[in-house]
Amino acid sequence: MPRPTNGVRTPDAIREAAIELFYEHGYEATSLREVAAKVGIRVGSLYNHISGKDELLSSIMIGIMDDLLAALRSVLREHEDDPVAALRACVDTHIRFHAQRAREVFIGNSELRALPAKEHRRVVSKRDQYEKLIRGVIEELSAQGKAEVVDARLQTYAIVAMGTHVASWYKPRGGMSLEAIVQTYTELILRQVGVPSAAVAATSN
Repeated sequence: MPRPTNGVRTPDAIREAAIELFYEHGYEATSLREVAAKVGIRVGSLYNHISGKDELLSSIMIGIMDDLLAALRSVLREHEDDPVAALRACVDTHIRFHAQRAREVFIGNSELRALPAKEHRRVVSKRDQYEKLIRGVIEELSAQGKAEVVDARLQTYAIVAMGTHVASWYKPRGGMSLEAIVQTYTELILRQVGVPSAAVAATSN
């Protein structure tokens, strides 16, 4: 397989270059020539790996949702019998993922309308699946009488929005550590869905 001069596998380098450029300049303003130049290959060589710029965008956006879904499903399997612990794990995963993958998250939120129709539907479907998993935990909390849920759907939207917001401002060398941010958001969200204070405190680190 062709490799750029730094030894990184070419498809990986192309994807990373596209992420950086789409994040910095936007999808529409980025040309394949710029992507190729950043990787260190000729623009024609890109077509050995991709069919066009829209495929790059689709790959980034579908990939980020696949990774997010996989991460959430993994932690939920570990807490199937305890919805409070499951929600804590959901929030922890959600906040960390959005903080650590902020560039891809930003692209996913800002460039959805640029996707071809088929890929747009795929991404929206995956987002729906993700929200359904979180909503299921909140509904289970309510069903077991472990939280005073007001509206599971709207409270799910609020949780998702918090992660998206973190991606817009979190800096690794900022004033708060990621651990502190995760802990604070977790307690806020547990209280927001009506988990009793004693249960919140009992499950805190």
